[in-house]
Amino acid sequence: MTLIEHLRELRGRIIKALLGIAIGAVLGFIWYDYGLLEFLKQPYCSLPNELRYPSDDRCTLLFLDPAGGLLLRLKIAALTGVVISSPWWLYQLWAFITPGLHRNERRWAVSFVALSTTLFALGTICAWLTLNAGLRVLLTLAGDEVTAALTAPDYLSFVISLIVVFGVSFELPLIIVMLNLVGVLSYETLGKSRRWLYFLTFVFAALITPTQDPFSMLAMALPMVVLFEGAIQAARIHDKRAARRAAAEGYGDVPDDEPSHLDVTPSSIEQPYAVPAPDPVPLPTSDQRP
Repeated sequence: MTLIEHLRELRGRIIKALLGIAIGAVLGFIWYDYGLLEFLKQPYCSLPNELRYPSDDRCTLLFLDPAGGLLLRLKIAALTGVVISSPWWLYQLWAFITPGLHRNERRWAVSFVALSTTLFALGTICAWLTLNAGLRVLLTLAGDEVTAALTAPDYLSFVISLIVVFGVSFELPLIIVMLNLVGVLSYETLGKSRRWLYFLTFVFAALITPTQDPFSMLAMALPMVVLFEGAIQAARIHDKRAARRAAAEGYGDVPDDEPSHLDVTPSSIEQPYAVPAPDPVPLPTSDQRP
C-alpha cells in the first residue's frame, strides 16, 4: 500500500470507530433516564449522612447554571459511548495494524480485543470498589465542622475520570505482551528491569489517581504489579519458544544484525527465447493499385 492508501485506510477506521462511539453515546443518552445517574451516584449516596448535603436520607447533587443539566447529560452519554463501544474501536485499531503483520500474527486480533476489553473492565471494577473509600477519605479531611455539597458535574467528572484512569492503566501489561510478541521487548530486558518497573508502577499510581489517597493508590498499583508479572512470565514463555524454533532452523546462534549467508555460485544462463519473425506482408499488385 502507498502512503495515501494507508491514510485512507486510517481515515476509514477512524470514521468507523467514531460511528461506534456515537451509537454508544445515543444508548448512554437514553440510559440516563433509566438508572444510569442513580448507578453513578451510588458511591456518594452510600456515605454517612453527615458527610453529605443535605444531612438526611436524601442524596442530591447540585448544578449551578441553567445549562449544567444538559451538559452533564451529554458528557455522561459521550463517556458511556466510549466505554460501551470499546471492543469495536479497539478492533478498528488492531485491524489497521494487522495488514502489516504475518498471517499467524493476524490471529491475535480476537485475543487482543478480548484481553483488552477484559482488562479495561477489570480496571473499572477496581475503580468502582475503591471509589467509596476514596470519597470517604477525601470528604473527612476538612474536619467534622464542614459538610461537602458536591455539584453534579464535579462529582461525575471525578467518578468517570477515576474509572477511565483505572481502565486504561490496566491495559499497560497487555502492551508489554504485544511488544514482546512483535520482537521489540525481550524477556531479558523485562527481567533486568523488574524492580524498576514495580517501583514506577507505584509512582504512576500515586500520580495518576484523582483521589490522591493511599487506598486508591494501592488499589491500582497492586493489581497492576500482578498483571505486569503475568506479562513478564508470558514474555519468558514466548522467548523460550522462539529460541527453540530458531535453534531448530539452525539460526539460533546467529545475531540479528549479521547478514545471511548467500550462495555466490553463478547459475547457468538460459538461452533467450527466440521470437519468430512476423510473416511478410504481400505488396499489392499493379491491378490492385488505385
